[in-house]
Amino acid sequence: MSMITRFTDGRETGLPLGKILCVGRNYAEHARELNNPVPTSPILFIKPSTSAVALEDPIESQFTYGEVHFETELALLIGERMSQVSAEASVSGIAGVGLALDLTLRDVQSALKEKGHPWERAKSFDGACPLSRFVPVPKDVDWRALGFQLDIDGQRQQTGDTGDMLFDIPALLEEMTRTFTLEPGDVVLTGTPAGVGALPRNAELSLSLSLGLAAVTQTR
Repeated sequence: MSMITRFTDGRETGLPLGKILCVGRNYAEHARELNNPVPTSPILFIKPSTSAVALEDPIESQFTYGEVHFETELALLIGERMSQVSAEASVSGIAGVGLALDLTLRDVQSALKEKGHPWERAKSFDGACPLSRFVPVPKDVDWRALGFQLDIDGQRQQTGDTGDMLFDIPALLEEMTRTFTLEPGDVVLTGTPAGVGALPRNAELSLSLSLGLAAVTQTR
């Protein structure tokens, strides 16, 4: 059964979780820190709904696969069907904004990339996408002025600003829907800023999201 998406006030969104559509290297500094070229068009991949777990749940089971790297990302909950939409029209289909950890088996990913193989084993395993609850989209939200942070054991690890994205949210949704139809309940992960690394075991993670009007923090 699919994970049920909820708003931060506890209300169910009415949208069972669908596919999770992701973009790689959407922040130039993150591409550089991994010695990857900065892309000129979005690098897209999909995580299944079975990869998602609640953000507040323990991340212990994921370590059975080996060293786990964290990537903090802004997550968009899709509220209406979108296919071949324009950048301008795309944002009206966003029902909520949240945060996610795109967990990555970095050694596995590197080995797969060297062989020219897909990344699914490194990105789409069970538990690979801890996902927060969602904030309903505020009126007049500025999609280029959203901020988010990750602290590990009280130390700032990642800071993201949507103004630093290579492909901003409207452009990203337009590009995605040229190839993939987005359905209500799908989630879009929008890329991670610099500062990724190996996830320490038994650490306390605190993620916060600022929408310009209000801030939401979740600790796990």
